[in-house]
Amino acid sequence: MSAVGRSILHVDMDAFFVSVELLDAPELRGRPVVVGGAGPRGVVAAASYEARSHGVFSAMPMSTALRLCPHLVVLAGRHGRYAEVSASVMSRFRSVTPLVEPLSLDEAFLDVSGARRSLGPAVSIAARLIDEILEQDGLRCSVGVAPNKFLAKLASEAAKPSAAPAGPVPGRGVVVVLDTEVAAFLDPLPIRAMWGVGPKTAERLSRLGVRTIGDLAALPLDAVVASVGRSNGEHLHALAHGVDERPVVSDGVPRSISSETTFPTDRDDLDGLASELVGFADSVAGRLRAAGLVARTVSLKVRHPGFELQTRAETLDEPTDDGLMIAVTAQRLLGALDVSGGVRLIGVGVSNLEPPGPVQLRLELDDPSLFDHATRARVNDLVDTIRARFGTAAIGPASGSGGSRGNPDPPR
Repeated sequence: MSAVGRSILHVDMDAFFVSVELLDAPELRGRPVVVGGAGPRGVVAAASYEARSHGVFSAMPMSTALRLCPHLVVLAGRHGRYAEVSASVMSRFRSVTPLVEPLSLDEAFLDVSGARRSLGPAVSIAARLIDEILEQDGLRCSVGVAPNKFLAKLASEAAKPSAAPAGPVPGRGVVVVLDTEVAAFLDPLPIRAMWGVGPKTAERLSRLGVRTIGDLAALPLDAVVASVGRSNGEHLHALAHGVDERPVVSDGVPRSISSETTFPTDRDDLDGLASELVGFADSVAGRLRAAGLVARTVSLKVRHPGFELQTRAETLDEPTDDGLMIAVTAQRLLGALDVSGGVRLIGVGVSNLEPPGPVQLRLELDDPSLFDHATRARVNDLVDTIRARFGTAAIGPASGSGGSRGNPDPPR
């Protein structure tokens, strides 16, 4: 890359969830492995390249995956483990540059423009990260190097391994898009490779004869705007010419935290559903405390058998990181919904997150028998200490243990 202008990396871990599982179960290497739910409504969250060679991909119903590959190894997801490994990987990114923008547990943008003087060209920084992550974390990643985020994301896709009927095909590891090579790189790519081009937008553009990004770049701006609207048209037309001015925004503070599950069969027992919320609230609260945050808003998510989605939220008088407060609030929200027709999915989330500040010395809850705030804080500290030493499954809320659990959806 040229020393002038920006140097943006997009680092994407290869088959992250599955690769983490194989760190702990190396005997499964070389076999078709997926992470996801094994029940009748289970969904593939991640697939190894061996599984992809059989036509198995993420978001596919598990029943379909097992038909395509009867000898598939199905593993349940472990969000805590993935988050632990992700934190290690992200720390390596931040050792290179403070300008790191995580997109999920397994991918991030890095602006290394300011690191070139001390660490060398952007492609050398990318190679260093690949080697360090493989040596220190035992995982492989693919990196795109380009003048902006849009091009870097597409470049990392081009760098990744691929699946073929004969088995996995190794990727290039690093793909660099130079300022002088933008058109040559973009023009042959299918239009659906672009951010913001879904089925409807692709259909509208196809009426103009657009099949590739190069086709879109060749169109007058007015024609694109007339087809998909001014805002989207101007944005897509700029991207088709490789123009993307968005900065890498370093923001390590999550905007929301949630936990949810899809049940193997529909549930309509209000008491049982309320009990399920206790475990979700405990999980969300633990992640809040681990992040050093409290939440002002608690939300409930319910999906019905016909895929109708209902969400409800309540803003608390004071922010909290306590699972009991979150559970009671979520249960109150649930009580206002009609679940007689059945529930397919249920979950708890928190938002409006902030660092903790001064708090009242008691919980303002309807049940006066509940512990005061100081007691709850001591209990939570003890729970966190036990989990840090013995694992997240070592202790949990009594009303949230046991029972019929659904298949955990992919962690978010």
